[in-house]
Amino acid sequence: MMRHLRLLLPVLLLLLAGCSSGGTRDDSRITLRFQSLAWQEESVEANKDLVKEWNATHPDVRVEYVQGSWDSVHDQLLTAFEGGEAPDIIHDASDDLADFAYGGYLADLTDLLPARLKSDIPRRSWETATFGDGVYGVPFLQEPRVLIANAKWLKRSGVRIPTPERPWTWAEFRRITEGLSGQGEYGVAWPLKEPVSATLNLSLSAGGQLFHRGSDGKVTVRFEAADQVVPRTVHDQVRTDRSASPTTLGSGGSDTLPGFFGGRYAMVPLGFSYRQQIVQQAPKGFEWQVLPAPAGAGGLTQGVSPQTLSIAEDCPHQKEAAAFIDFLLRPRNMVRLALGDWMLPTGTRALNDPALRTAEHGWSTGTALAAHLRPAPAQTVRGYPEWKDKVATPALQEYYSGAIDIRELRERLERDGNLVLARYQR
Repeated sequence: MMRHLRLLLPVLLLLLAGCSSGGTRDDSRITLRFQSLAWQEESVEANKDLVKEWNATHPDVRVEYVQGSWDSVHDQLLTAFEGGEAPDIIHDASDDLADFAYGGYLADLTDLLPARLKSDIPRRSWETATFGDGVYGVPFLQEPRVLIANAKWLKRSGVRIPTPERPWTWAEFRRITEGLSGQGEYGVAWPLKEPVSATLNLSLSAGGQLFHRGSDGKVTVRFEAADQVVPRTVHDQVRTDRSASPTTLGSGGSDTLPGFFGGRYAMVPLGFSYRQQIVQQAPKGFEWQVLPAPAGAGGLTQGVSPQTLSIAEDCPHQKEAAAFIDFLLRPRNMVRLALGDWMLPTGTRALNDPALRTAEHGWSTGTALAAHLRPAPAQTVRGYPEWKDKVATPALQEYYSGAIDIRELRERLERDGNLVLARYQR
């Protein structure tokens, strides 16, 4: 009996090894799980097609496509990491990586990625996924905020049409929206259900920074004059000029489109990818155009949190996972992913592809903004998710609705915000 048990033991160990979390090996074949957050039909199709192409040419390293969701990704990944069941290759956004990177859940990609990929993506984009001395994600898609405008309405009004070379200033934007308003129509609709990222990222154009790192490495919140330009503009458009619809403040971007198509709003500030929904949903004959967001002391600079691809620290086949990421982000493949998501690629070669330089659907306006995109202000701030949810979101919502003034907003962002951040920096 003992002899039979000794013979069975190696077999049992092999079976148990095949059930471990992360990438697995079936005989000589490695299987890697790739969790994608693609959700638009074109984007899901592009991702699945690329997985199929990889599998067809790499029989020894099979990639399994796993569908994730942006709505729950942070909590889902945290649970998966703590349970030892995280996917090997992780699709996320750079502003969600800090706690995972500092927590030791993500692999440092510094020595795993090929020189081609490192050199193709600009340093400013790599900074969005750099935490401490390591790189914990490959930034590959990014989305500027733009103004989607009713072309006929603007033409009829006679206002100067802004371009990336000569954008509107924030003061000019406020005057123009006031002039476009009246009789139940609004110059602009701000969809600010999630107000924090929009406010912070656009504030870079006015020279705002909000988060300041001291000589001791600790971050504090200072809501200074430059940080107040964008919030004041929105507040005054809604509360003083009546040029912005108050009802859209609690709406998501998609919620504003019916009113936009119906002629209720002249413009809507939206992420670049919303163009796909507009193409699909706009009534026949509706004319629209893409305009750059207003600029201030910081020019056209905007903060972005690119979509990223990371590798789990527990993945036993990190080199193979990095090879798949390199394949997925070859220039022609990055273009396919960008077109599928209606976003901009970070890769220099992909960004120069003629398909992304056409004037149709505003692609050329977006690519003209790419050089002005910078890491979002909160990019490397530990505790940012809690600060955003518990402090900044309610405070900005109350300010925009008129429930509190700018002094109260500043006090809450700084006083309450710094208490939250301090707990993460002890």
